[in-house]
Amino acid sequence: MRFAPFAATAIVALGLAGCAGGAGSNGARLRPSANPSAVIAAELAFAQAAQAKGRWTAFRDTSTDDAVMFTPQPVNAHQFLKGKPDPAQALKWQPYEVWSSCDGSLAVDKGAWQAAAGATGFFTTIWQRQRNGDYKWVYDGGDALPAPVPTAEMIGAHVASCEHLDKATPYPAILSPVGVRYLTGQSDDRSLRWTARVDAAGARVFRVELWNGVSYDEALRQDIAAPAAG
Repeated sequence: MRFAPFAATAIVALGLAGCAGGAGSNGARLRPSANPSAVIAAELAFAQAAQAKGRWTAFRDTSTDDAVMFTPQPVNAHQFLKGKPDPAQALKWQPYEVWSSCDGSLAVDKGAWQAAAGATGFFTTIWQRQRNGDYKWVYDGGDALPAPVPTAEMIGAHVASCEHLDKATPYPAILSPVGVRYLTGQSDDRSLRWTARVDAAGARVFRVELWNGVSYDEALRQDIAAPAAG
């Protein structure tokens, strides 16, 4: 969460083509390769832009056109932030860990954020590689915490297996019950996939899975409570 009092970003299910492969996929023309360092560099540049240019300006400049925020339900980030002035003080944040697909077309990182008033919490960002090789974010979720996230001595990096990718499967279709939405996405090579379950109150369950050469392992799970009423 880098959006007070509560926020996140994601690709709406109808706008997934850009990160799930197929038409509109951005990584197909690049030599497939994971580059966790480039993802961390993108996150650090995002954080620096928030300080230099303002929080909402940085959010707009570093996101894809179909990125969305939760308010607490999904809205298009660019439409929601259009004309919104930057807060007087931007949040600060630092990435601590990153997961990348084998081909580098999609990656996820997490870290900690701090507000000037003393609030603190964690964030999770999904980054999509663009045609020019740069990364832009398509999901930015998280929440506030009662205590700061412990400082990481080193940024952890994890890359999906590149073995037997012909056996990696598309994310299965999910039938959403009444009052629940599922947002899903996948790397071009299908070695990284994610889903976010959002209920009517705005509570979310976010999961990331990495291909291990035979099947998918759950690499990250976050259970995020609905925002307090009022």
